[in-house]
Amino acid sequence: MKKLVFAAVLAAPLAHAHADGIAVTVQQDLSIARPSETIAIPWKDVNAALPGAMVQKIAVKDARGRVLPHQVTNIAPQAKDPKNEGVAYGELLFQHSFAAGEQSASFTVERIDGVAPPFPIKTFARQVPERLDDFAWENDKIAHRTYGPALAAPAPAGVVKEVLVTSGLDIWFKRVDYPIVDRWYNKGHDHYHKDQGEGMDMYNVGKSRGAGGSGVWSGETLYPGVNYASYKILANGPIRTVFELHYAPWDAAGRQVSEVKRFTVDAGHWFDRIDSTFTASGDGPLTVAVGLNKTPGDKGQDPKVMTSRDGKVLLQWVEQTSNDAFGTAVVLPSAEGFAQDALNELIVAKATPGKPLRYYAGGAWRRAGEITSREQWQRQAADIAARDASPVRVTIKPVK
Repeated sequence: MKKLVFAAVLAAPLAHAHADGIAVTVQQDLSIARPSETIAIPWKDVNAALPGAMVQKIAVKDARGRVLPHQVTNIAPQAKDPKNEGVAYGELLFQHSFAAGEQSASFTVERIDGVAPPFPIKTFARQVPERLDDFAWENDKIAHRTYGPALAAPAPAGVVKEVLVTSGLDIWFKRVDYPIVDRWYNKGHDHYHKDQGEGMDMYNVGKSRGAGGSGVWSGETLYPGVNYASYKILANGPIRTVFELHYAPWDAAGRQVSEVKRFTVDAGHWFDRIDSTFTASGDGPLTVAVGLNKTPGDKGQDPKVMTSRDGKVLLQWVEQTSNDAFGTAVVLPSAEGFAQDALNELIVAKATPGKPLRYYAGGAWRRAGEITSREQWQRQAADIAARDASPVRVTIKPVK
């Protein structure tokens, strides 16, 4: 997040079966900068132009000939591939940062004789069974976690165990661009709640929606699910991580509802893309609300919460006494309005069961040194909305 755009791939006829490379042109229409734009090309198109090409035997280069980090997603890990077609692969991914006013960029995908080196890991997710089955994820800007059934379970007799029932989303604010999830869980609860140089867990979730949790909205009452029931990791860096969290059915004002959230986490973004797909008994759409906790500040920090509601954006900027300021936001492209309940600020949209409801959720911390004011954070959220509404266009052509 992070901001993510799924590239619309317009593949040119791939008639040259034995091309040496692929020329890639990426175009976009916005005047704003688009840092860390993720370019996606279906692997079937790569293989059509470069038969037999493998993830470890290609290089992606920009117009100046510089090798760019790339990733190939895996959609069928157990697939047999006797023809060396890469049938397990999904998409070839790489990134480009468009400067303000830059509307076209060119790249090549080439065969190489050696082996492509591993690239630095900038996105990552895993379940954390050593901490009551949290599920945690991060990129080079920010980290998050949410909670599984072990945390929701009552403590057995004579056992001291934290109990929390919530499907809210937590934030871990980072000051470094390298992965910290494993490092922080390793050093333990009392340490990652203090800034010891890498950042800290200071966001308050409780039973709220946290920073981007959802629920069904009746017009007066929010009906959220509880802790995630299961998960599936679909891709895991270095550029993009994709995973799903599955939520067991719950009662929402008389309708039985379940949810699958698919998170797409891209390097270089403060916002993650979230696609929530609901199933529901009965007929008709659901009204879904995505929320931000009304009281997100850390304990003893006397937080001053400034909330703005503007079109497709629900945003907070929180000033704290000593832990510094942070921002959170939800960008909901199909938003129809705003609401609130006792715990949450909410942004509301209709969702058709079986069809994904897309939104973006994220945060930034002033101490990290990049987003240092409420105005900058508001621009980030507005840019996410603009980028979502204007995806990049990709054309490819085999070259000798």
